[in-house]
Amino acid sequence: MIDPRTLREDPEAVRASQRARGEDEGVVDKLLGLDTRRRSAIATADKLRAEQKSVSKQVPKASPEEKPALLARAKDLSAQVKAAEVEQNEASEEFDQLFRVLPNLVHPDAPIGGEDDFAVLKTVGEVPSFDFAPRDHLELMEGLGALDMERGAKVSGSRFYFLCGVGAQLQLALLNMAVARAMANGFTPMITPSLVRPEIMAGTGFLGAHSSEVYRLRDDDLYLVGTSEVPLAGYHSDEILDLGAGPRRYAGWSSCYRREAGSYGKDTRGIIRVHQFDKVEMFVFAKPEEAEAEHERLLGWEEDMLAAIEVPYRVIDTATGDLGTSAYRKYDCEAWVPTQETYRELTSTSNCTTFQARRLSVRYRDDNGKPQTAATLNGTLATTRWIVAIVENHQQPDGSVRVPVALRPFLGGLEVLEPVKR
Repeated sequence: MIDPRTLREDPEAVRASQRARGEDEGVVDKLLGLDTRRRSAIATADKLRAEQKSVSKQVPKASPEEKPALLARAKDLSAQVKAAEVEQNEASEEFDQLFRVLPNLVHPDAPIGGEDDFAVLKTVGEVPSFDFAPRDHLELMEGLGALDMERGAKVSGSRFYFLCGVGAQLQLALLNMAVARAMANGFTPMITPSLVRPEIMAGTGFLGAHSSEVYRLRDDDLYLVGTSEVPLAGYHSDEILDLGAGPRRYAGWSSCYRREAGSYGKDTRGIIRVHQFDKVEMFVFAKPEEAEAEHERLLGWEEDMLAAIEVPYRVIDTATGDLGTSAYRKYDCEAWVPTQETYRELTSTSNCTTFQARRLSVRYRDDNGKPQTAATLNGTLATTRWIVAIVENHQQPDGSVRVPVALRPFLGGLEVLEPVKR
């Protein structure tokens, strides 16, 4: 959640952020009204309790004539205190429920608009030109014996799959390369739980507008994660971190699960949009004043990975209406997919400022030893979807695929993926 002081001291900034996101700015006035009501109830209850305490002290010293009136007054004050506490609790509960729905503020430089209103920050690499008709990733991977969509659907339903043989090796190589590079940049590797408690999922902001994307195990009251961002955000919940030596960086390897609700008919061919995939995710706890610089570093590490797999890509600044609930600013890296003749998202990195950490109570001590709310950031370093860009951009006329040089050590030195003989 945002800092309540921002709501009270600069409500117009919150209204402007809501407008930029395409959200209801009227919620700001509702929150201010509830906050005033809550604070008034707190002040009234405190005043009544103080008076009740004063009267109670007078009772033992009172004369027999005075005592009945004092006891009656004490009883009346007790009832008024209880009524004020009820009002305080009701107002606080209404405020908290509505406040938790309020998304993060947006960065003033983020482009305004919806999904198609992003700003292209840079384009890197030459789009490949083939002297043959390029195959799409599904045809290529089936030819390599690397992917079985039909049996995936038979076993688990649509948008599930088996990575087979060299397909499984390729994913493991890609994710292992991501972990190795993350460790070289000071990240601690983590293999994270796939199931989390409701308060952790809610704390990261995934149970608001995007709750329909999340798988829930109702009998156990647990959620399947769509990214290791969720368990990593909760890793230090209710803790005070030592950030004196710099940001705390983690690289989480996890299987990810997404319902893809509302996306029927979109990218149903192959493994671009599926219900389960693997991912290595960078996650950082930092001091708020360090967050923007750390965000740029995360983007740089993502670009290094894209350069390593030798694919053309572009970096976009995501528009305000397309930001997730927790994101203050988000950069996406999109790789060229030859058979679609367009760029498709491979990575995203978000600066969530103190939004998640405030909900999860993750703090650090400032220079004066006072606890302050930390900032959180996240960024993709590799996912199953990357295989699409690798095989399509590095395909050869006979259906084989050249392995990017940086990836070869993680594939036992293999230079070319050859079609299987049938």
